[in-house]
Amino acid sequence: MGRFQKHLFICTNERPADHPKGCCYHKGGEALKDKFKVELKKRGILSTVRANASGCLDACEFGAAMVVYPEGVWYGAVTESDVEEIVENHIIGGKAVERLQIQDSKYFSHEKINPIKK
Repeated sequence: MGRFQKHLFICTNERPADHPKGCCYHKGGEALKDKFKVELKKRGILSTVRANASGCLDACEFGAAMVVYPEGVWYGAVTESDVEEIVENHIIGGKAVERLQIQDSKYFSHEKINPIKK
């Protein structure tokens, strides 16, 4: 197994305020990344799960957008209040948070989600 079991890529891309797709930066992407880092550290899994700021994920219309690898599960309209649920259910529990998954077939993943190993 490599250093990290999971990677969370959280879009922090900034577009002009009048861009029709909007942008994840203005939808809280940077604060979201910071909150994930705090939550992962609090649970003692920061060394096995990496929360990364990402450039454009081309999903800003669903923003704040993020993707969890290796499963390739895409989440949209994520807020800071969703962080604990994603960490608890997806990262630790191995079950996607369905209500936050982007409902567009090009973002669907059929990969099995494995909980992290402590």
